[in-house]
Amino acid sequence: MPLEIHVLPVTPFQQNCSIIVDQDSRKALLIDAGGEVNRIQATLQELDATLGALWLTHGHLDHAGGAKVLSDSSGIEVIGPHEDDQFWLDQMEVQAGTFGLESTGSFKPHRYLQDGDELEFEGHTFKVLHCPGHTPGQVVFFQPDQNFLIAGDVIFLGSIGRTDFPRSNHADLIHAIRTKVFALPDDCTIYPGHGPTTTVGQEKATNPYVGTMGR
Repeated sequence: MPLEIHVLPVTPFQQNCSIIVDQDSRKALLIDAGGEVNRIQATLQELDATLGALWLTHGHLDHAGGAKVLSDSSGIEVIGPHEDDQFWLDQMEVQAGTFGLESTGSFKPHRYLQDGDELEFEGHTFKVLHCPGHTPGQVVFFQPDQNFLIAGDVIFLGSIGRTDFPRSNHADLIHAIRTKVFALPDDCTIYPGHGPTTTVGQEKATNPYVGTMGR
């Protein structure tokens, strides 16, 4: 049975929390539960789904801010991101204070991820790609059977992730996109961390920062 993919923008940053539901078990994989935990839980109820997994693409507040609360309340382990983003997770309270948001508390994930790792969710395999640049520990999740990518803040429709944060690196981000994201099939659907979906082929052809126009 195919996976259902639901996108719920959360927090004032309108970060796309991906809710991926296995149609047989009705278990839900949450990727980047950035905040507004009550809305996330209400959406799970509306979908007749129960929380089954919690994964993170990177350590920024709008992507990781709700993970600790959900993990503590459910007993579900937090998986990801790469260890190089732990310094962001250590600064959850600082990040919250900077943006005037409620503190969620710092935390350490139960497992860090590495490039090339594979994760299983209800019999579905996701491939982990380490794509540093926006943050040093940013990872993305590719599901080959349904041909989609949960991209965090690596690439957006017509844009790319910011690289003006501590330990960001523009050259690293461009390299990761060109060698890892653009190595995926052209018809792969990209679910970015903000904004609408796109495809690998569309970004290759039209993205002014890294596509054909940006070469």
